[in-house]
Amino acid sequence: MDEMKKIIVEFAETSKKTKFYFKDIEKAVQKVNPDAKAREIKKACTALINDGTMIYFSTGSSTMYGLKGRGMTEDPE
Repeated sequence: MDEMKKIIVEFAETSKKTKFYFKDIEKAVQKVNPDAKAREIKKACTALINDGTMIYFSTGSSTMYGLKGRGMTEDPE
């Protein structure tokens, strides 16, 4: 799980985009670890959200993930 979280954070930090669909994250993890299952990846993403590393971003029709503090992912106050 920690290894998968590390892969997700590295992907989010090095990508040109600041927001990602779950499928983008899934592809990035499976490049490094082809045996990774979608459910395991989803659990790692949820853990990153729970510890404050990543946040959800709603487009209205779908939910995306973003690295907290990177790009325009924060709600304006």
